Amino acid sequence: MRRLDLEVVVGIFVLVGLICLAFLSVRLGKMEVLGREGYDLYAKLPNTGGLRKGSVVEIAGVEVGRVGAITLDQYQAKLVLRLQAGIRIQEDAILSVKTKGLMGEKYVSLSPGGSERLLAPGEWIRETEAPVDLEELLAKYIYGKV
Repeated sequence: MRRLDLEVVVGIFVLVGLICLAFLSVRLGKMEVLGREGYDLYAKLPNTGGLRKGSVVEIAGVEVGRVGAITLDQYQAKLVLRLQAGIRIQEDAILSVKTKGLMGEKYVSLSPGGSERLLAPGEWIRETEAPVDLEELLAKYIYGKV
């Protein structure tokens, strides 16, 4: 009887450990299992410059969402931005694709506008800035076209 009790306790301990491992994997991987509260906004860019699905969306250096999807729409990149529920964006906000550091990862920066009208879920951000192409700038500098 004692051996059976020990096996049950060890089994429960292993099961709890596996659940904790799965939870940490999901949290550290920033995956969404059951969804989350928030809303989507859309934007179009002529070039994403290496931006990826899951990239961070920031306002003033604070993460407020993630890039949900990037698709091609009429020869432009269509971005789906998944923003947190409490974040509100003005209709004249400016979307920019920026790089963390010199060769770091790409992220979306939103600069607030001055309009009092806020974008509703599913609306489009009209003002966008394409990322700076470092290779193109270097080529222009090297060949003396700057």
